[in-house]
Amino acid sequence: MFPTTSSSEPGFQQLPLNTTLPRDWKTLTSGPEIPEMPLVCLTDFQAYAQKHLSKSTWDYIEGGADECFTRDDNITAFKKIRLRPRYLKDVQEVDTRTTVQGEEITAPICISPTGFHCLVWPDGEMSTARAAQAAGICYITSTYASCALEDIVATAPRGLRWFQLYMQSDKQLNKQLVQKVESLGFKALVITVDVPKLGNRRQDIQNQLDLKMNLLLKDLRSTKEKNPMPYFQMFPIDASFCWNDLSWLQSITRLPIILKGILTKEDAELAVKHNVHGIIVSNHGGRQLDDVLASIDALAEVVAAVKGKMEVYLDGGIRTGNDVLKALALGAKCVFLGRPILWGLAYKQGEYGVEEVLNIIKNEFHTSMALTGCRSVAEINQDLIQFSRL
Repeated sequence: MFPTTSSSEPGFQQLPLNTTLPRDWKTLTSGPEIPEMPLVCLTDFQAYAQKHLSKSTWDYIEGGADECFTRDDNITAFKKIRLRPRYLKDVQEVDTRTTVQGEEITAPICISPTGFHCLVWPDGEMSTARAAQAAGICYITSTYASCALEDIVATAPRGLRWFQLYMQSDKQLNKQLVQKVESLGFKALVITVDVPKLGNRRQDIQNQLDLKMNLLLKDLRSTKEKNPMPYFQMFPIDASFCWNDLSWLQSITRLPIILKGILTKEDAELAVKHNVHGIIVSNHGGRQLDDVLASIDALAEVVAAVKGKMEVYLDGGIRTGNDVLKALALGAKCVFLGRPILWGLAYKQGEYGVEEVLNIIKNEFHTSMALTGCRSVAEINQDLIQFSRL
């Protein structure tokens, strides 16, 4: 409030006791009338989502396996990499465009598969798909999407979509899902390989989180409408699926097959041997096996092992445009965002929050390119980085 007597502190003025304060003086002191500060980076969206989502939903999104060491290391590992900028280059025009599996995207920043978007926003994956389409990037839709695939496609018909598949024990169900996504215009099949068994997520256990009682997944459910069991019982992930089974998968689809969850050169070499089309270096956001390598620390090994025979992508720990640049410098063709997309979905009517998240990190990446002397994605190489000695 305005002081009505003199003060020795600088900036204070003496006002007569009968001074009439401005009519809207309360707006200067009352919280709700003060405009919220704009969200300017991805971690701002993280803080907003934590404040506005229920504890169980927040814990589900943010949780990792066991002690969450790998989840946190995904982020801190990027900070061990330093940039080596090159100057006195003409960077008046910087082009962030690239391609994935032959399809052009506006920037090498796409959306990872995450499930249950309706927990965060009622339109769920439909909002995510619309945001991806507006941004001109690829969206990998999860097997555990909480919206029907037909609705996701219909709401963003021009979007570039890949489909992530958890191999089910029911072989016929796998075949039906693959045929369905192919007919709906999905452009690639992403097989998650790091979940033969669900990781030990302590917070979900403590919260007694029971997604299966709230969300029966429409596309999995459609083949077994009369079965009242929850989906985790109806559709168990096939723990026996192995390298030799890839040939069966390749026989039932013309879509390129990408393996998500590869972390070692040995598995990367097997991926080449089995003629898959790409690898997403990933540790599932630290949600599966704790104490494994951060995704960025595993990237170079995988890139070296495939010897340019397939595209390699990365997810896990991407929070800034500098992170994107570092991943590309180490050989990633593109990066994928997981949790930040869900943070955006919790903000500003779903899709608009996701659009803001994507625009912020795309603009940061553009700045990172300009400030390191890169006029195109093709100019990003390993000479731009070095690992900290600390």
